[in-house]
Amino acid sequence: MGSPHRKTLSFFLIFVPIYVHGALSQEARPAVQRKPFFQRLHRLEEQAIASNYNLSYNIDARFQSLAQESQAMALVVNQSQATVQSDLGHLRTWMRKTHRRSRKVDSRLLALGATLRERSQQRALQRKAQEAQREALSSLALDLQALQDTLARLMQVVQSQGTRLDTLEGWLQVSGPGTTVPARPPTQPEPPSASSPKLQGSRQVLRALPEPGDSPQDFADHLQGTREPPGPGSQWTRLPERPGEICNIGPALVFPNASTENVVFLSPGFLLGLRALSVCTWIRTASGHLGTLLSYATEENDNKLVLHGWDSLSPGSIHFVIGDPAFRELPLQQLLDGQWHHVCVIWTSILGKYWLHVDRRLVATGSRFREGYEIPPGGSLVLGQEQDSMGGGFDSSESFVGSVAGLAMWDRALFPREVSHLATGKEFPPGAILTLANAASVGGFVQRVNCTCLELCP
Repeated sequence: MGSPHRKTLSFFLIFVPIYVHGALSQEARPAVQRKPFFQRLHRLEEQAIASNYNLSYNIDARFQSLAQESQAMALVVNQSQATVQSDLGHLRTWMRKTHRRSRKVDSRLLALGATLRERSQQRALQRKAQEAQREALSSLALDLQALQDTLARLMQVVQSQGTRLDTLEGWLQVSGPGTTVPARPPTQPEPPSASSPKLQGSRQVLRALPEPGDSPQDFADHLQGTREPPGPGSQWTRLPERPGEICNIGPALVFPNASTENVVFLSPGFLLGLRALSVCTWIRTASGHLGTLLSYATEENDNKLVLHGWDSLSPGSIHFVIGDPAFRELPLQQLLDGQWHHVCVIWTSILGKYWLHVDRRLVATGSRFREGYEIPPGGSLVLGQEQDSMGGGFDSSESFVGSVAGLAMWDRALFPREVSHLATGKEFPPGAILTLANAASVGGFVQRVNCTCLELCP
């Protein structure tokens, strides 16, 4: 901004001496001749002032433009910062959720490794028992062979004694012609035939040697030749009647699609701690895997009780979780055919025993699963979703798709007869602590249907 003033000062320093010189040299000239020079000087001053005004105006305009651009740039920067902060918030939430799930997966893998080690130890013990039985049977077979050899030698002795007896009879006939000795055929004992009871018994013993896949109890029953008739809870029980003939099942819930909105809350939940539990329901699903059927979460642990199959090793299996990370993997492949099936999962803290009944058949059982454990009260119990936090944290990939009918829970272990009567609609076991009548909140597109018989349920 000081450049125009310096130009003006230079202009005066140059022209003022010229003017003084002209004034001194031309004093004799008339005054009229001096006027044009002052006019030109005045015009030059006016032009300098005008140029300075235009220059300052242009500078002000430029400054205003720059100020506007800086304001617009600051606004864009603020918007970018807000967007980045929002993205960082979402990223932190996703990272926390991923970290929590990774910890859950790690804990479940550790539990699965412990279960596999336990099963391998049990199989090793079974193999040792089978080897001991094989050794015992091998010694028995050797004793049997020795007995057969002794029997063969005795038969030879009897045969020789029979020959001697025939010789003595001939001597008697020669020495006493008047005496008669009842004739009898020579007593030559025949060797044991293929139909001999002794040989048949030995063959049965030899055939009874256990195969590698036979269990000790099956082998013992095979040696005895008899088996006890299967009980009502054994796996030889006949299949249930046709689903269309099953009635008195209570209300049904239909989960039409995989969505975090499709959830059912059961209230009031568990009012007391549970040391035993029975969960029975009718299930029908047409999806390629079993989602989360039931989830119970507390402030301490979001997986206190879970029945879900989204991360099982096989699509037809389901994880039975009690107090994460402890779980057992239960086989439920037959549930993927789109038909109604009755499922009962039973657990007791006494020796940690558990049972899985499908269509009245015992398909899995075990022990030492959460032995002495108590499921605490005061949590959130939901159907159709897996909780990552108490009452929330749902994931659509873990949701259940299908229909549930007649779901009920007991704080005791049901007997096989009660499971059978429940699966056929004959009798509802007493003492249920929760049923679908406790469905306090039905969210999303879940439909609640009252159907008298199973064939009428969607």
